Amino acid sequence: MTSLCGIEYILVHFDDDKKLAQLSLRAPDLLPRLQQKEKDAHESGDDHPALPSLWRPEYAAYMIEGTPGSPYGSSLGALNKVESNMRRRRAEAQRQLPDNETVLCFTAFPRLGCPNFTNPSAKPTPNDPNGVARSLFFPDEAIFSGHPRFKTLSRNIRSRRGKKVIINVPVFKDTKTPVGFVEDFEPLGDDGEIKAAAKPDHIIMDAMGFGMGCCCLQVTFQASNIDEGRFLYDQLTTLCPLLLSLSAAAPIYRGKLSDVDCRWDVISGSVDDRTDEEKGLTPRENARFIIPKSRYGSVDYYISPLGEGYNDIPLVHDEQLWREMVDAGIDSQLAKHVAHLFIRDPVSLFSEKINQDDEHETDHFENLQSTNWQTMRFKPPPPDSTIGWRVEFRPMEIQMTDFENSAFVVFIVLLTRVILSFQLNFLIPLSKVEENMKEAQKRDAARQGQFYFRKDILCEHKVSSCKSYQSCARPKKNEYVKMTVNEIFNGKEGEFPGLIPLIKDYLRNMDVDAETSCTLLTYLRFIRKKASGELMTTASWIRDFVKNHPDYQHDSVVSEKINYDLMKTCQAVAGGQLHDSNLLIKRIVPAGKDDEALSDEEAAAIHMTNGH
Repeated sequence: MTSLCGIEYILVHFDDDKKLAQLSLRAPDLLPRLQQKEKDAHESGDDHPALPSLWRPEYAAYMIEGTPGSPYGSSLGALNKVESNMRRRRAEAQRQLPDNETVLCFTAFPRLGCPNFTNPSAKPTPNDPNGVARSLFFPDEAIFSGHPRFKTLSRNIRSRRGKKVIINVPVFKDTKTPVGFVEDFEPLGDDGEIKAAAKPDHIIMDAMGFGMGCCCLQVTFQASNIDEGRFLYDQLTTLCPLLLSLSAAAPIYRGKLSDVDCRWDVISGSVDDRTDEEKGLTPRENARFIIPKSRYGSVDYYISPLGEGYNDIPLVHDEQLWREMVDAGIDSQLAKHVAHLFIRDPVSLFSEKINQDDEHETDHFENLQSTNWQTMRFKPPPPDSTIGWRVEFRPMEIQMTDFENSAFVVFIVLLTRVILSFQLNFLIPLSKVEENMKEAQKRDAARQGQFYFRKDILCEHKVSSCKSYQSCARPKKNEYVKMTVNEIFNGKEGEFPGLIPLIKDYLRNMDVDAETSCTLLTYLRFIRKKASGELMTTASWIRDFVKNHPDYQHDSVVSEKINYDLMKTCQAVAGGQLHDSNLLIKRIVPAGKDDEALSDEEAAAIHMTNGH
C-alpha cells in the first residue's frame, strides 16, 4: 500500500518595526516559480517527472499546498523519508520568499478577518454588487486569483443559498469578556444582515475564506483493490474524530479566543450552500431534497459490506440515479454512496468542459466528488491511468513542525497496515461517529472528551498473534463504550489494548532496520504522550501562549502585538530554534540525520528564522 500526504501552508509577512504579522498575498506570484520545474518537464514531454515535490494552488492568496513528487513506497523503510521530504518542501518554498516573510504550517491565522490582516493591505467590499465575497471582513484580494475556480466557488455558494454564509463560533468567556458579547457591524457597512444573524457571545464570520482559508493535513492511501478501499474507508471513518481532537490547532477566529479547538464546523458553515427549503426551514417548493448537513461534513454512509449494518442514519440520495446504477450491476450500497453525492448541485462549471464523453472522461463526476468535502473521500481510479482505488483521510489539522506532521502521517499509515494485517474492526453505529465529531471540536477534547469506541476490535482467530490483546477480557460482540483519547490510543488495562500497543505488536512481527525502527518508535512516543495529555495539543498550546502574554487583558481579544509574538514564536518552533517541552518531545537523532536529504542552501532556508 502506497501513501501520499498533502500539506497546506500559509505565507506570513513580518513588520518588525511595527510588530505586525500579516498574511502575505504572494501565492499568485510564488506558485508559478515553485511549479516551473514541473512545467518544464511537461513541455519536454515528461508527464511524470521525478521531482521531490509538487505544488498546487489553494483557496487563499496567502496559501500554497505541497505534496511529494511521488507516493511514498510501500515498505516501512519508506516512512523514514516522510519528514525529510516535508523539510525539503518547506525549504523550497522558503527560498522563494524575502527575508521578512516565512512559510508556516498553521491551521487558522488568528487575526484573519481583522482590519489590515493582509499584506499588501486590502479592504472588504460588502456593498459592491460586483464583489465576490461581499464580506464585512474578508476582502476579495485574499482569494487566490491565479485560477477562476476559487472566486467562482465563493460567488456561487453565496448566490445559490440566496444570502451570505454565516458561521457563529462561541467566544471563550474569560474574566473580562463582556457578558452577552455582541459587536457593532454598522461601521463596517452592514445592511443589517450580519447583525440579525449574529448570536450573543459568539464570533460571527460571513465568507467562504474563513473556512477554506484554513490549513489541514491530508493523507491518501492507494488500496490493492476496490474491496480493500471500501473496507479502509469505513474503518478510518471511525478514527476521524479522534485524530481531529488530537491534532486540534484552531482556537482563535477573527482575533478572539473561541470556545472550540478545531476548524471543522467553521469550514462546514463557510461552504454551506443549502437554501432555507433544503434546510427544512421553509416549505419545500423548488428543492429536490431536504438535506441535513452542509456539503462539507462528516461521512454520511459506510460503503463496505461489513459496515452496512451500522448505517443507522437515514441517507438522502437520488433514487433515480441509484436505480440506474443498480440496474447497471453496481451493488446497492456503493450505488447509494454515489447517489448521495448527486443530491448536491455543481457549484462551479467551466463552459469548455460541459460537453464530455462520459465513457472516457470523468470530469462531470469529479466536479461533484471534489465539492463534497467529507472527513473521508473514496476516489475511483482516473481513466487511462495506473492509479488504483484510493481513500483520503481528511480530518487532521496542520501542526507547526515537520516532525509533528510526520508523526501524524506515519501513525495513520501504520494504523492502516495494522487494520489490514490483524483484520481489525472499529465499526460502531454511524450516529455515534457523528456524536464523536461534535465532541472532538470542544475545547480540550483530547484530554477531557469521551468518545464512543468499539471494544471487540480483533477477529477471534487473530488474538493469538496480538500480544497486547491477550491480557484483555473478551468483550461482547459489537459492544462499544465511551473512552478517553488516552484509553483508545494507549489502552485501558484489562479492557482495551490501545491502538499504539497494537501498532507495536505489528512492528515486532516485521523485519525493520534499526534506523527505521528508531524513527517509527520516536513518532509513536510523541503520539502516545500527546494522547495521554502529557503533551499539549497545538490548540491548547496557543491558548496558553495568549493567556500568558503580558499584553493579554483577559477579554478574549488577541491583539496585533500578541499575534505578532505568537507568529514569531511559531516560526522559531518550526525552524528548530525553540523547543517547548509542553508541545514536543526531545529527540535523539544521529548527527546530520535531519538534514541528510537537504542541500546546504535548503538547510539554511529552514533555519532562516529569528536571525538564525
